[in-house]
Amino acid sequence: MKRFQGRGGRGMPNMNQMMKQMEKMQKELEESQKNLEETEFKSSAGGGMIEVVANGKNEILSVKIDEAVTDDMEMLEDLVMVCVNDVLQQVEKESEDQIGKMTGGMNIPGF
Repeated sequence: MKRFQGRGGRGMPNMNQMMKQMEKMQKELEESQKNLEETEFKSSAGGGMIEVVANGKNEILSVKIDEAVTDDMEMLEDLVMVCVNDVLQQVEKESEDQIGKMTGGMNIPGF
């Protein structure tokens, strides 16, 4: 019966090096998250009659509504909804893109 003999530590990644890489990645993720949070995203609908601005924290910063659409409440509500959903999708996509760049496309739980 043949027994497995280890390499005596050869070929195994250096734990300190791995920890340094993880710390570097964590710092890069934190910096990327901070930049994302400070980024403003804009969406418009109805030919620019509605404009919504949000930041990377999914906070709506401003909503501008042209008076011309205030006569039709149903249309106004629809246009605002379209704008808000679009701007929040932009934030989500940018967040996913940033994380993808950092993780090299790896699926890391919690990110």
